[in-house]
Amino acid sequence: MPSALPADSVGVVKPAAFVHPDDFTLQCDRVLHGFELVYETYGTLNSDRNNAVLICHALSGDHHAAGFHSVDDAKPGWWDVCIGPGKAIDTNRFYVVSCNNLGGCSGSTGPRTINKDTGQQFGPLFPTVTVNDWVESQALLANHLKIEKFAAIVGGSLGGMQAMQWAISHPERVHAAVLIACAAKLSAQNIAFNEVARHAITSDPDFRNGYYAHENTNPDRGLGLARMVGHITYLSPDGMGRKFGREIKSGDIASATNVEFQVESYLHYQGRAFSRHFDANTYLLMTRALDYFDPARDFDDSLDRALAQAQCKFLVLSFPSDWRFSTHRSTEIVDALVRARKNVASAIIQSDHGHDSFLLPIDRYTEAFGIWMNQVADEVGACTSAQIPDAR
Repeated sequence: MPSALPADSVGVVKPAAFVHPDDFTLQCDRVLHGFELVYETYGTLNSDRNNAVLICHALSGDHHAAGFHSVDDAKPGWWDVCIGPGKAIDTNRFYVVSCNNLGGCSGSTGPRTINKDTGQQFGPLFPTVTVNDWVESQALLANHLKIEKFAAIVGGSLGGMQAMQWAISHPERVHAAVLIACAAKLSAQNIAFNEVARHAITSDPDFRNGYYAHENTNPDRGLGLARMVGHITYLSPDGMGRKFGREIKSGDIASATNVEFQVESYLHYQGRAFSRHFDANTYLLMTRALDYFDPARDFDDSLDRALAQAQCKFLVLSFPSDWRFSTHRSTEIVDALVRARKNVASAIIQSDHGHDSFLLPIDRYTEAFGIWMNQVADEVGACTSAQIPDAR
């Protein structure tokens, strides 16, 4: 636990809940009779209400992006390296909003929510959700917070896809969009990895066709395997080699007896930890949303035409060691933005950490990101004076 909270931390934060009481029609044409989104905010909304930044989380993320839930927390939020006073997303200048997506398992309405029609958890009966659905539910949250236009919408991986969809669906509400380590649609290989992970979950005998909570079981083995598969794809070969090599955790390799490599031990630990806190049905929902994302589909399969709807400026960041969402996929986005005559800046950041790079304190990454975000703050006139209390 930290002996004292770091000076560049947003400090101890408390989640809030936005309740939308009205019917909400999903892209699949199913209707939710109201929903709830759990969210956190950092910084202060200024008097012009124009310095808000929306953080969109990736597959296994949630609303807790920065700070601590108590002074005894061992770890801060998942993107604390980029959010806080003086950081890339400077909370001295920005009011940051981070929510747990619809269908999530960290408090927002999802498979773990009690279905009022049955009195039990939705489980596998929770409807399919898409990136479009997330954007529309986030727009309702923005309305609740009286934020008409975001200074920036920011996300990595699946979060970057949401930022892109925001720029297309609500161009008048976005001043800037930051797309980090993402793609305009998944490759066949990425869809294949997601299907292997889903099959690991659904093949677990304790999955019980998704009704595991009703039967007091949990597909720990399948969910752990899914996380192991995913985690391998988030790392780079060079990064794994430097971190683990062929180091032995236990056993005697000379006699080939009970050998466990360090990398095996690490993956087993990651799988066990993930299965203890993440919901299997949510994992299935989130990976399908990844698979289905393709904004060009609504524009005759033209990404240029899709991005032509946007009015905002863009920053696109990628990492050469990321083979899950390669720099080539980010270049496709940049090229389409250029053809659509949009204001776009891009950078390719060297790192040996693979897809996980966007979560890590890599100096060139956080510096480039921070310089660009400070320009955004200057453009919208974000400052620390003439501010008003938290919008909640």
